Amino acid sequence: MKSILIKDTTREERIRIVQQSLNVCGTECEFCNGCDNLGGGIVDNLYQPYIDGEKEISEINAEYRRNFVNG
Repeated sequence: MKSILIKDTTREERIRIVQQSLNVCGTECEFCNGCDNLGGGIVDNLYQPYIDGEKEISEINAEYRRNFVNG
């Protein structure tokens, strides 16, 4: 598997990585609660900093867990 780190990907590759990851169940993400998206909504916006090369996916996921899952 190819690295998904910002330094190893282009913006276009990061867009594809996010889209493929969020679409793993085969349905649209908008207003879905299927993967514990609290309250539904468009979850791909959560990963915009990764797409823009500002934060790694692991950082975004850790922040999400800290702020929404662990209270």
